[in-house]
Amino acid sequence: MPNIGENQRACCRRCGTAFSKAGNREKSANRTAAAAVGAFVLFWPAILLPILEVEQLGFKSQSSILSGIIELFRHGSHFVAIVVLLFSIIFPLTKIVLLLELSLLELFEKKQKAFTLRLMETLGKWSMMDVMLLAFLVMLVKLGDMVEFQFGPAIIAFVLCVAMSMVASLTFDPHAIWEKSIE
Repeated sequence: MPNIGENQRACCRRCGTAFSKAGNREKSANRTAAAAVGAFVLFWPAILLPILEVEQLGFKSQSSILSGIIELFRHGSHFVAIVVLLFSIIFPLTKIVLLLELSLLELFEKKQKAFTLRLMETLGKWSMMDVMLLAFLVMLVKLGDMVEFQFGPAIIAFVLCVAMSMVASLTFDPHAIWEKSIE
């Protein structure tokens, strides 16, 4: 293999993807861990603080994602409650924890890391359901002029949590997993 100068990058001949240097992988893991920790910290206010304030016929009520799920269960909308629980709490939290595991914690063995990586990638695809789900719920709540709604403080934490989770996913280098386990 020919030597590569400082200002040159090695690229795959087939797809054109640049190969990263070993030192960059550790920095990538640190960035991923920092963003995942940020997402984890922001996750809790995002689901516990009021995300929506609804005013209907003069009556105001506030609802967080978690209290909304509880209310859905209480009113017998079990299917909707389970869908909201899965896509708004379980899938995103699992994805964040798996990113933390792969970049920082390293509790699993080499064999389990491949499964963890595939699970994290699969959950990442489903985590965009949050945005669709919230849009759908707002559409259900908004009933013309009879109902008004305003976003609560959790919306900021929610948006930042989603952004941090996306940054963690984008900075994650799967090659770093195998590099650490070889050493």
